[in-house]
Amino acid sequence: MTSRPILGAALCRDSLAAHRHWLLEAPRDLELQHFVEVSVLDGDWSGLADEVNRLLDGHEGRRGIHGPFWGFTIASYDPEVRRIVARRMEQALDVCAAVNGTHVVIHSPFTTWGYNHRGLYPSDTARMLEAARDTLGGALRRAEDMGVTFVLENIEDMEPTDRAMLCAELGWQALELSVDTGHAHYAHISTGAPPVDFYIRAAAGRLGHVHLQDADGFADRHWQIGHGTILWPSVFAALAQARAAGANPRMILELRDKAGVIPSAQYLKAMGLAE
Repeated sequence: MTSRPILGAALCRDSLAAHRHWLLEAPRDLELQHFVEVSVLDGDWSGLADEVNRLLDGHEGRRGIHGPFWGFTIASYDPEVRRIVARRMEQALDVCAAVNGTHVVIHSPFTTWGYNHRGLYPSDTARMLEAARDTLGGALRRAEDMGVTFVLENIEDMEPTDRAMLCAELGWQALELSVDTGHAHYAHISTGAPPVDFYIRAAAGRLGHVHLQDADGFADRHWQIGHGTILWPSVFAALAQARAAGANPRMILELRDKAGVIPSAQYLKAMGLAE
């Protein structure tokens, strides 16, 4: 492990070729965004997978995908919905097998609504845990056999320890924690949650993945690093503690405008925070 983390990026088909040289100059981790859409998962994506593998010949970093998430939660109370979500998780693992992926990003089921109603419906936590176990059980067993990890990303989470509690209840089988800096900053500024570094500290040695994006705390901006108000020295100080605790997270620049990936990496390098 280097003294400073090596940055990678989340890229789509149109931006992958343009960043190939940067990806190959160091063991940079990569997250493929092609397979979020169900229209892709339900179609013939084999040619896309072959194209990815060809473009990434010689790539030495870890590779993974952002899993599907539109329109569902991994802890639906509706058993029919859970069956659909379970099928989407299996499709994500099919993709990982084809592109030599080692991680799948999935979204947290915790919401601001749920946080603010704690205690009013005492059975909700147990019900949510059972729903998540039913949804993910088969995919987690398969992922463990494949050497793939699902990383659970904060979305509306107001309590940084909630996702660790869920993963512990599921036995941490093929599960690690992900922190999205923009989502955490939104929760901090807009809903009164702790600052971004608290989410990273809470994950500690279980931190397997980070989405790096800048924001102003109003919305999920996915801005270039340095264009928002996140306090990056505090974030990377917490990351250093997580790494000291044994974490080796994938450091993924997840930006709306892919032209900002390399400038963001240069910005953090100039600050002495990353490579």
